Amino acid sequence: MSTVLSTQSFAPLAFSGTSHDHRQCVTQALAQATQICQQRDARLTPLRRRVLELIWRSHKPLGAYTILESLHVDEGRRAAPPTVYRALEFLIQQGLIHRIASLNAFIGCIHPDKPHVGQFLICTECGNAAELETPLIADGIALQARTLGFIIENQVIEITGRCASCQQHHKTS
Repeated sequence: MSTVLSTQSFAPLAFSGTSHDHRQCVTQALAQATQICQQRDARLTPLRRRVLELIWRSHKPLGAYTILESLHVDEGRRAAPPTVYRALEFLIQQGLIHRIASLNAFIGCIHPDKPHVGQFLICTECGNAAELETPLIADGIALQARTLGFIIENQVIEITGRCASCQQHHKTS
């Protein structure tokens, strides 16, 4: 049986082995976020938008304090930690970002327009992460949970390893 992985949008770029212009990722994510928030009558404030932009700058999950520092360095403004945490909570509630629990960090969602279970590949060497959407995995876990009488409240799968680029780097060093 073959499994089709959803690799729309930005996911393959994290491990593509080629450099690319992250501005395209940021632009696409911000446009999609603006549209989604308008449809849901949710307020994408300038700070929330800026936090989302910072998260999308690369394919590495960012911690809240890294975001705080970036706000200070990039804009010279001191945001209080609770303000940034509230912005992150809003972005999570709207499905615009995911929390990577093992890293206590946040990454942009490649499918913010629909509810889904995220699976994440996280390179332990370069720190890049890619979101996958594999319904077969999510459905299999849900089936097993139901069989055991278990109610899933949250499902996030984090898979760590080394990306192809980091593997290649080790071969040549």
